[in-house]
Amino acid sequence: MKKIIFAALVALSLAACQTNYEKTPLGSAYKIFPGPGGEKAAVGQFVKYNYEVMITGRGSKKDTLLTSTYGKMPFYSAVDTGARSAYSYMEIMQQLSSGDSAILIVSVDTLKSKNIIDPNDSIVFVKGSSVQFKLKLLNIFKTQDSAMADVQKEMDLDNEKAVKSVEDYMAKNSFKGVKTKSGAYVMIDKPGDLTMMADSGTIAYVRYKGYLQENGDVFDTNTDSSKGHYMAGGYPVTVATHTVIQGWDEALPYFGKGGSGKVFVPAFLGYGPRGNPPAIPGNAGLVFDIEILDVKPAPPAPKNNPVQMPPAQR
Repeated sequence: MKKIIFAALVALSLAACQTNYEKTPLGSAYKIFPGPGGEKAAVGQFVKYNYEVMITGRGSKKDTLLTSTYGKMPFYSAVDTGARSAYSYMEIMQQLSSGDSAILIVSVDTLKSKNIIDPNDSIVFVKGSSVQFKLKLLNIFKTQDSAMADVQKEMDLDNEKAVKSVEDYMAKNSFKGVKTKSGAYVMIDKPGDLTMMADSGTIAYVRYKGYLQENGDVFDTNTDSSKGHYMAGGYPVTVATHTVIQGWDEALPYFGKGGSGKVFVPAFLGYGPRGNPPAIPGNAGLVFDIEILDVKPAPPAPKNNPVQMPPAQR
């Protein structure tokens, strides 16, 4: 009986929160907070916006933020009215002008019944709860080219912020380093053997420990077995072949065999906005303690043998 009463109270609470909300054709509650006005988004155009996804109405459990672009690089997408837009903020995108904000609330039970989210997930997506989308439309582009030009501008700004974040971290901790061509920093404690540098055409055997710049949490290491990656001989990296994050590719050539130091990697030279969950969140700056245990010549790349096509296909 208590559970029934509690569920009823949650439902009443949600209903009260949605007072003055309108309904989409599919039944999701939404509210638009108008900006300065202007032309509304249309199918075939491209939109730039910030968004936040929150799980709400889970009873005694706190609301949970799943993702947000606020304070980060905005998101871009084409205005879509197809099946993929169902039960998402894209349902109301055509009602928005640049500068408008909106909230859309979708029932978790509905999303599960439509197999849009995992029907068996009862930890995050609790029965009876809701997914709340918050968004702010920043700009509308009529062509993909104009949208892509703006994406590049935002990426450049975001990268500048990421490098500045690394520089601030280094200054706060009195670290001195050399900047690589793209914006990572290398602090050399021991340069190592300068006749055996970890440069392109070599395999460097690296002992490392990686920390999150934000809080110092160790997300990976091969110096011991705490992360399941212990390697007595170091991790073999064929340098400058894009088999590791770009920050490493640019930093390793600063060291020779026996060299050691720190590498500071802004997010865009690491794992970017996606991160590498669960250990590395999106847009995370990274710090590595590294030691080059050995450097050996890389074997020659295999020659690409031409594929012989049957006569009928020549």
